[in-house]
Formats: sequence, structure tokens, C-alpha cells
Amino acid sequence: MQSAERPAVPADGSALYAAQWGAGTPSVLALHGITSTHMAWPEVANRLPDVTLLAPDLRGRGRSAHLGGPYGFATHVADLVALLDSAGCERVVVVGHSMGGFVAVALAATHPDRVSRLVLVDGGLPLGRPGEEPVGSIDDVLGPAAERLSMTFPSRDAYRDFWRAHPALGPIWGPAVERYVDNDLVGQAPELHPSCSEAAMRTDGAELVDHAAAAAALVRVTAPISFLRAERGLLDAEPLYPEETAARWLNTGPGVDSSTVPDTNHYSVVLADHGADAVAAAVLGASRVH
Repeated sequence: MQSAERPAVPADGSALYAAQWGAGTPSVLALHGITSTHMAWPEVANRLPDVTLLAPDLRGRGRSAHLGGPYGFATHVADLVALLDSAGCERVVVVGHSMGGFVAVALAATHPDRVSRLVLVDGGLPLGRPGEEPVGSIDDVLGPAAERLSMTFPSRDAYRDFWRAHPALGPIWGPAVERYVDNDLVGQAPELHPSCSEAAMRTDGAELVDHAAAAAALVRVTAPISFLRAERGLLDAEPLYPEETAARWLNTGPGVDSSTVPDTNHYSVVLADHGADAVAAAVLGASRVH
């Protein structure tokens, strides 16, 4: 299923980009991760032909990379409210992957009238167990995904090779992952570079690892939450959310259901077939009670 470009939404005198799949009801707002783009969502969208799935490139990424600061979750929320208003969406199911889950929580906490349900995909819950110290810097969390933002690449093939060597993406390499990677590259050879602004990543990343702020936002959410946990993490090893950690955080919220998507890592949970199947099923379930 091909996406259509939504008319750009004015934001701070410029324009926020969003892609749209489908034209049914209800509407679903899909939010990507911290250095990602709307191209995290085609595999999920292809499994939801009867809903409208709206997937923006968040400020500082992809086709919204031209939008400068201030970055941060409050700015993303303001951009998203403008997008929903432009699209005529009064109330939506919001699905967020990775940092997109944190932005989804911020949207639901501050605009509860706009969010009917949340589907959080390996993101949105505070990192680390309740009462523990924060996890560290965003660089510690992201690893190569953060390092690449200061790099240039002589060719598209060189960028593909960089990602093929990544322990979480290499094993699931195929057309969907290649399209995801190719979409991220901008500029001119021999100085091609990722579309994500490093300043955006660092500002948003500081909020993402702010344990206390993430916990405070989560307890303000009144919408029901579905949480999907990837079995493995960003490097295809230790999970971002150990099962016990996720369970303890989710006990603080209303109407929560949680599940682990078997044999997935932080990337394959949206990009690989079995991950996209699980996410689409959760979104469809949330939409039916919308």
C-alpha cells in the first residue's frame, strides 16, 4: 500500500511533513523513534488497510529536518496538535515506537481529549526500574544510531553497509529495511549524511533519559495503554525493558495491557514481518474500542 503525502502543516513559519496511509476510520497517529522517520511505519500500515494512519516526520528528522529548535517533547506535542487539527482528527489512537512512545505519553498527558488509547512499542515507559538511578546519556542508550549522526558517507552503498553491520538490523535485512535506511540519507556524494539533526537528538534524548520527568508524564495519562515489549534491545542483546521493569511501571497506569513480542529486537518489532504483525494487531485492537 502506497503512502500519500499530507499537505504540510505550518509550524513556526515552516512546515511539518506527514505521510498518510489509507483513508478509513478511525484515525491512527504513528510516531517514530529518536533518529528515525515516518518510514518506520510502512510494514505496520500495510497491515491496516481499513484505517487512516498518519505518520509525521518529527521536527528535526526526515522531511521535517529543516524545522529548527526549540526541540523537546513540548514542541513535538504542539506540532502534533497542529497536524491533528489540519487533518480534522478530533480524537485518535496513538502508536509510538521508541522515543515516539515518550512523545505519545506527553501528548496523552497534556491533551487527554485528543487521545483515545496509546499503543507503546518498546518505548514510552521510563528507562530503568522505579526508584533507581537514570540509565545514563542518550549515547549510552543508542550506540551506533547516535554515532552516525556526526558521520558522512561517500555513497548510498556505504550507508547501507554501515547498517548491514548493525547487529539488530543486519539479520533482518531486506527490502523494507533497505527502504527505511535509504530514506534517511540526504545531501550529496561524497558527503551524504543522515537526515536527523544531532541537536534534535540530543535535546530530545536528554528528556528521554530523564527518569523523573518520564515517570511524572506517565502517571498523568488517563487513556488506556497497550505496551508491546521487544524481546531484545537496540543491539539485539539485552532488552531496553526487562520484563520485570515494564511490569512495575505499568502497574502505575490505568487500563494497561502488556505483552512481549517473541523473537524481536528494538528495530525488528516494527520493521520485520512478525513484529509488524503484532503491532498492527495491537493497533487494530485499540481502534476497535476507539
